[in-house]
Amino acid sequence: MTHTTTRRNVLRGSAATAAVLATAGAATAPASAAGPGSRRERGPRIGILLYDGFSLLDPTGPAEVLSRLPDATVTMIAEQRGPVRTDTGDVAVVAERSLTEVDRLDVLLVPGGGNRGIIAAMGNRALLEWIRKIHRRSQWTTSVCTGSLILAAAGLLDGRRATTYWASAEYLEETFDVTYEAQRYVRSGKIITAAGVSAGIDMALHLSALIAGEATARAVQLAVEYDPQPPFDSGNAAEADARLKKHALELLERSAV
Repeated sequence: MTHTTTRRNVLRGSAATAAVLATAGAATAPASAAGPGSRRERGPRIGILLYDGFSLLDPTGPAEVLSRLPDATVTMIAEQRGPVRTDTGDVAVVAERSLTEVDRLDVLLVPGGGNRGIIAAMGNRALLEWIRKIHRRSQWTTSVCTGSLILAAAGLLDGRRATTYWASAEYLEETFDVTYEAQRYVRSGKIITAAGVSAGIDMALHLSALIAGEATARAVQLAVEYDPQPPFDSGNAAEADARLKKHALELLERSAV
């Protein structure tokens, strides 16, 4: 008899993994499934802002981490409900709520994006006003990559330390009253900014520890098996030469729409 090995068969190999499956199933249930008074409703309400031209990993990396926190809900939010395209135009993420439907969050996350998306977001008065409104009552306001430029445009980074995408550091300091720090993430009061793209995952783990404790944050890191071991040692802008930086920015520009 032929034995068919499937993902389900493998995961059913022990009682322990069966328990993991039950836990994961509960954790990934849609937010709309949480009824009044449910445990998930009482957990941290995390909202991630989407806008046309955002960078894909900026919101989705942190979402993968933060959605695993006990009782947490993670909701994608945009000016209008529906799919929102990334800076490359190849992928869309669905916004489940519009700005007018959300007036309070425990955590706000603003991702970065390509030049077109960032410039439009920085000049969008309705978007900036919504960010300011949410920030007034949030426990944590965060950004990833050039999302810090949007926070700065909203006036939230005045007089603060912050980080951003390495190529935008000079612009951040010259345009706003912000002190740039070349760190993976920087906390200034209740605002936490992350550096470029992948740094959002590091920031989300730090935020997880602040929300749920270090033990839980460490467990989440293991749950998503975040143990980066890239094949190249070229991800640090401080150690990159001018030629590599030029090539990197060219790739971003050519891939954007």
